[in-house]
Parts: sequence; structure tokens; C-alpha cells
Amino acid sequence: MCCFLVPMAQAVATTIIRKTNPKAADLYVGDLEKMLWGGTAMLIVDHIINGELTWAFPFFTALAKEGGAQVFLRELLTVGVPMSLTLTAAWGVWALMKHRRSLVLN
Repeated sequence: MCCFLVPMAQAVATTIIRKTNPKAADLYVGDLEKMLWGGTAMLIVDHIINGELTWAFPFFTALAKEGGAQVFLRELLTVGVPMSLTLTAAWGVWALMKHRRSLVLN
């Protein structure tokens, strides 16, 4: 229900890093940024379709229930964080392979 908040926060941080650090382009940070924003958008749509995210306050259906804050935080830690770490690791492997290939071709 709220797992997309972790990659969204990482996407915001990545965007800031890319815009403030000109050398970030050399590290394929823009590609990570696109992956994070794309995944966040897909998760938001999925959560709206499944009724876990609403247009009315408190927006997250879990927060409308007693003890919902604990469920909310547990999902952030058990789903959102591992999802972001896995995506970042996959990007890291991809960026390393892309970098090595560019060295071979040059």
C-alpha cells in the first residue's frame, strides 16, 4: 500500500544528485533515476487500481484503520526498502556492464 514511497524518495534524491552534480552523468545516474520514477509511477497506478491508495485523506487505506501506522511502517521497511535495494543493485550491475562494454569498444 505504501511501498512506492521508498523508491520515490530515492528517485527524488537521485534527481537532486543528477541536477547538482555534473559528473553524475558519467555514472549513469540518469538511468537509475528513470528506473526509479518509472517503477514509482507503475506502483502508484497499481495501488490505485487495487484500492490501496485513494484520493481522500489519509490517502492510504491502512492509515484509516486502528493500528494502521504500524502496518504502514512495516510495509515501508519490509517491501519498500528491499525493492529499492534490489533495483539499485540491478542498476549497479547494468551500469558496470555498460561501462566495461564502452571500454572494450573504445
